[in-house]
Amino acid sequence: MTVRPGPASAGENALRLSILGPLRAWHRGTELHLGPPKQRSVLALLLVRAGRPVPVHHLVDSLWDGDPPERAVNVVHRHVGALRRLLEPGLTQRSEARVLVRAAGGYRLDVGEEALDLHRFRTLRDAGQEAADHDRPGEAADLLLAALALRSGPTAATLPPGLRSHTDFAAVDAEYFRAAQVAAETALVSRRTQQALPLLGQAAQEDSLNEVLQAGFIRVLAAEGLTARALEQYRRVRGRLADELGVDPGPELRAAQADVLRGTVSPTADTPPRTSAATAATTAPTASAPPASPASEGRSPALVRPAQLPAALRVFSGRRTEIEHLDSLLPAGTRTSVAIGGAPGVGKTTLALHWAHRAAHRFPDGQLYLDLRGYDPSGDPLTPSTAICYFLESLGIPSERVPAGLDSRTALYRSVLAGRRCLIVLDNARNAEQVRPLLPGGPGCFTVVTSREQLTGLVASAGTSLLTVDVLTVAEAVDFLTRRLGRPRVERSREAALAIIEHCGRLPLTLAVVCARAESRPGTPLAEVAAELERSRDSLQAFTLSGTSDPVTDTRSVFSWSYRALTGQAADAFRRLWLSPSPDVSPQAAASLTGLPMEKTRQVMSELHRANLWIEYGSGRYGTHELLKRFGQEMSRAEDTAASVEGARQRLYDHYLHSAHHASSAVNTHREHPTLPPPAPGTQVMTFTGTAGTADWLHHEMPALHAIAVRDTYHGEGVRPWRLAAVLELILDRSGRRQEQTEIQSAALLAAQRAGDAQGQAQMHRSLGFALGRTQQGDQAARHLEQALVLFAEAGDLLGEALTHRYLAFLRNAMEAHEQALTHYEAALGLYRTARHELGIASVTNEVGWTRILLRDFEGAVEYCRRAVDIARRVGNRNVEAASWDSLGVAHHRLGREQEALRALHRALEHYRRLGDAYLTADTLVHIGNVYRSASPGKARQAWTEALDILDSLGHPEGELIRERLKDIDGGSR
Repeated sequence: MTVRPGPASAGENALRLSILGPLRAWHRGTELHLGPPKQRSVLALLLVRAGRPVPVHHLVDSLWDGDPPERAVNVVHRHVGALRRLLEPGLTQRSEARVLVRAAGGYRLDVGEEALDLHRFRTLRDAGQEAADHDRPGEAADLLLAALALRSGPTAATLPPGLRSHTDFAAVDAEYFRAAQVAAETALVSRRTQQALPLLGQAAQEDSLNEVLQAGFIRVLAAEGLTARALEQYRRVRGRLADELGVDPGPELRAAQADVLRGTVSPTADTPPRTSAATAATTAPTASAPPASPASEGRSPALVRPAQLPAALRVFSGRRTEIEHLDSLLPAGTRTSVAIGGAPGVGKTTLALHWAHRAAHRFPDGQLYLDLRGYDPSGDPLTPSTAICYFLESLGIPSERVPAGLDSRTALYRSVLAGRRCLIVLDNARNAEQVRPLLPGGPGCFTVVTSREQLTGLVASAGTSLLTVDVLTVAEAVDFLTRRLGRPRVERSREAALAIIEHCGRLPLTLAVVCARAESRPGTPLAEVAAELERSRDSLQAFTLSGTSDPVTDTRSVFSWSYRALTGQAADAFRRLWLSPSPDVSPQAAASLTGLPMEKTRQVMSELHRANLWIEYGSGRYGTHELLKRFGQEMSRAEDTAASVEGARQRLYDHYLHSAHHASSAVNTHREHPTLPPPAPGTQVMTFTGTAGTADWLHHEMPALHAIAVRDTYHGEGVRPWRLAAVLELILDRSGRRQEQTEIQSAALLAAQRAGDAQGQAQMHRSLGFALGRTQQGDQAARHLEQALVLFAEAGDLLGEALTHRYLAFLRNAMEAHEQALTHYEAALGLYRTARHELGIASVTNEVGWTRILLRDFEGAVEYCRRAVDIARRVGNRNVEAASWDSLGVAHHRLGREQEALRALHRALEHYRRLGDAYLTADTLVHIGNVYRSASPGKARQAWTEALDILDSLGHPEGELIRERLKDIDGGSR
């Protein structure tokens, strides 16, 4: 590892990371070499979302710009494994990672505020903004300038150019430029322009077309007596705007030039900062006053300045990223509208109103607000024609002057707003058609739309920016509770508060309902509130305020408005999708649940996506909020027949059973797989042609496969669970998922016993015995395997009996009873010969060869392994051939024939790589490293390092053994 001395830190043992400029990291004061470009990029993507889960599909899409190679997921896992070892050098395979952890289908980077410059920047920036909002400009300027000083260049500046332009990094840059704008304003008011000048100069140089930032910088230059330089900066920016955008300077920039020319830049001590929304509100003109903007001069005095924004919530938490995005839309002037979308209850209106109040001072000609009733208990959305009438009346146009037709009304509305600077908030829109006539035609106004529908139609027709709001983060939800219930009450019951957040699913609506209930019972401990939510886990009743009938705060009502707006097939799908045990669902699983063809299913899922009820991710999968799934379950109970639900459940099970069967057959070609009954009509079954695609599918679907295998057992389904458990046996074993394997096989055995299914009992006794043997529970393993032998013999199942003997032989070898193992192999060989099963004969011949290695009969091992290679070639099975080459290589190594050993092992490696068998590829690499260990330690290190990366990507416990070997060969440096 290449290291360089790093800056002194606040704790010599601290991990320090920097992304505000070049990507860098230090551990105990020593700078770390962060690896190849893709690995550095993974770290950077995790850092900009530090503290929040980053899905694997987001990393894959970002690294390969939506066109990933087949093994992209495995590459990401390998990079994560390397980063874990880098950031936590003392981490072992058995210890739990504390910095880079698995979370929600991806990874989360957990670092404290002092460890990451972006965290420190945001803390200082937020404190500065709060001080500015409360008219403390001096304190605000000090904090904001300290935040700006943390940055040494563009975010993640050392990444490859293609990735450096990623939206995640651009968003952080936008935060910096917005902070610079506020710093300029507060520095002018507090007379701290000398300190601000170099920092603002750096920001202005980077964001040369940001007119608000440039206007602030020009004023700071003038305040420092640099008038000529200020005017030159204005001319330079004006030229860039003309050359690059083809536009003239906007009002902010023109006003700054005018202030410089008039010599009126230096503010008086009582001048309020422009950033204070509160100050702007108190100084707003009345309805009878003349319009505030210069563009308003000469207009009819009848035109009034509306101020229609409803009161914002007294408590507002989080949404920092979303507010930064909204702020970033104003200075550039290239966007005149934004549509805020999201699931019901996620806080779209709250965010829109909070930001609108903050930004109101930027719109001196007023603020218009209207609830379009797109999703309303009345069921009647407001028509665009009626909405325009309301707005025209609000702007002072007498009703007798309002024309009759929609086109005429729209033309008058846009004419009235032409040249004015108004903020328009269109709340609860139904669709793009309802909104489009309400958008002003000129550049001075800005429109904020909220809707449960994804208003993508406005992007093409009006250049609208889309902003999707998700649930709160855990930290934001804790802050929400703290602000509503008080810090002492939350801190006294921290665990209960976290349990409440979990039950509410971090959804602002449900958090607000629970907080209202807790506020009405101040003496009730939060632990009791959490217990009530736990008792009603399967119902939405806990999120309804008793004694009220307010449809706005009743969770069921809020959800139902979106549900009732769906078409029939989309509503049917919504009532089926709750059956999926996974947090997200593939298109094929969704089609199996609905029973519809794939093309129709995609149309239905697109409708649910537009309604923000089930969201399509970049990976093509769909996810939703847990409470929406619960609502879907309630709707299903109310509207569906038992037969229709059972049919959907059967198709979903068959989808996973048959798809997993295909996946296991693709990667385990040397094994017999159970014969399955045909899937239910309407089931979509995945097929696999490449091992990489198989591995990706298994990675995504393993949580669902595990849940379904166990869930059907709990439901007493009997015969079905053992089939899925049998299909998953080797998949789980190869990935080292010992505990999951034992849980699934135990549950399936119990179900088969309850159903009196002898075949299922035999299969599960054998599989469970093998799993227990893997975890050194030899006595229990032997009992299950012996019982399986009896059941297979009674059924006359020769192949089942033969495989069980092989499992017993494997167990005896693990217990160093090698002669007993050979006895079982002899029995298995006889059964395979009786059944004329050449593949089984090849497998046993190789395994006998391996046992000869354990007995130190290396020449005998060579003989058996060569024979196994020949048989495997004859039957055309590359998997068994690869295993036999691997065993042969180990035997040659023990005999001191290194070149023959390497030739055989590289033959095995070639086969395993073509087969895409990650675990056995790693196993063979370990054997290659063993051969090189004495004569070529560098090559041994290379082979073992590659093996370790593979095992870490699989989460396999055997990685710890390889890590110890690397420490030995490196003298403890790894």
